Amino acid sequence: MVNYKHLKIEDNGEIIICYLSNPPTHTLTAQGLMEIHDFLDSLASNKKLRVLAFTGAGEDVFIRHYEVGELADSAEKNISKDKETNKTDNNSKKELHGFHKMLLKMRDLDAIVIAGINGNTAGGGCEFSLGCDLRVMSSGDYFIGLPETGVGILPGGGGTQRLARLIGISRALDLILHGKLIPNTKAFEYGIINEILPKDSFIESLKEYCQVLAKRAPIALREVKKAIHKGIDLPLEEALLVEQEAFNETMNSKDAARAMRTMLNAKEEIDVISKLEWSGE
Repeated sequence: MVNYKHLKIEDNGEIIICYLSNPPTHTLTAQGLMEIHDFLDSLASNKKLRVLAFTGAGEDVFIRHYEVGELADSAEKNISKDKETNKTDNNSKKELHGFHKMLLKMRDLDAIVIAGINGNTAGGGCEFSLGCDLRVMSSGDYFIGLPETGVGILPGGGGTQRLARLIGISRALDLILHGKLIPNTKAFEYGIINEILPKDSFIESLKEYCQVLAKRAPIALREVKKAIHKGIDLPLEEALLVEQEAFNETMNSKDAARAMRTMLNAKEEIDVISKLEWSGE
């Protein structure tokens, strides 16, 4: 395993916990972004991995936000460049920023990706969590949100798109336009986070949350993730074809055939049968 400056990796085989570390600011930087890209690339061929969780290495903070100094430098360079050219080049090829590409790599992983939000997070930190499949947040007096309009910009790491898809256009507009930071309880009520875990045992509870998922059929988890992400923006009939293809993948697995036959031959309910050992085939 590579030694990273901003990442601390705990590899437990089927479950990997990645601690995001950048003291004392606890912000996400360009260097940290590059390290996450490299880390995700290293996982692409990891067939054993079932659940990947990101959490903050610092106390009471997940990712505070993206490093504002880097954003300010970029804005000033853009202004200077526009003055020199007196216009923007509308014909230049448009390409996604590295932040977007990073979150798309997380989406495309077979493993389920979880944001373990162990404290406050805003801006780029919130957007990072929105790029994960699931989000859990620590109990306590912690807040999450996208306050970018307060400094004259908008969420540029996918926040406008993912938040609207997650909680609806009207509610996303309200939160983003007002730059609201909301408490974990409100985030849970809105559906931004999936669960609130106890602060005094957050890491242990996060690992237990991961273990519950890791014990389920890996092919089924992979195909559910793929079907939802691929189908969400398609017309219903096209999305149903995506689901049908995913269903066929699970029906062709030895795990599913064995589990269903075991259920038929057993007296236990299906939730008990789901505790079977899975081969991933």
